[in-house]
Amino acid sequence: QVRLEESGGGLVQAGNSLTLSCISSGRTFSNNGVGWFRQAPGKEREFVASVDWNGGNTNYLDSVKGRFTISRDRIKNMVYLQMNSLKPEDSAIYYCATSRRATASTAMNTYQYWGQGTQVTVSS
Repeated sequence: QVRLEESGGGLVQAGNSLTLSCISSGRTFSNNGVGWFRQAPGKEREFVASVDWNGGNTNYLDSVKGRFTISRDRIKNMVYLQMNSLKPEDSAIYYCATSRRATASTAMNTYQYWGQGTQVTVSS
C-alpha cells in the first residue's frame, strides 16, 4: 500500500512562494503518475497539477500555469509543487495523490491513494 504525506504548507502573503512536498512510504510510487489537488472551504476538490512517471510530462490547472511547477525525484520517492506569485484564491488544503496510470492524469477518478493534505493560506 502507498502512504502519502504532504508538507510545506503555511501562511504567506500574496505574491510570495511556497514549496509543497509529498513523500511516499510503503510501496513506491515511482512508476505512477502523481497529482496535486486542492479544496477550498465550500468548494469541490479540484485538480491543480500532475506529473507522469518519469517527470517528462506535466499538466496544470489554467489558473496556475506559469506560477506553479510540479516535479519529482524518483530516487527520493518525492514529488514537489513549487508555488510562486501566490494569490488569496490559492488558499486551500492541498493534497497529493498517486494515479493508477503512469501518465500525468487530470481526472480525479484515476487517482487511487491520497494524503491527508496540507493547509495553504494566502493573505492579501
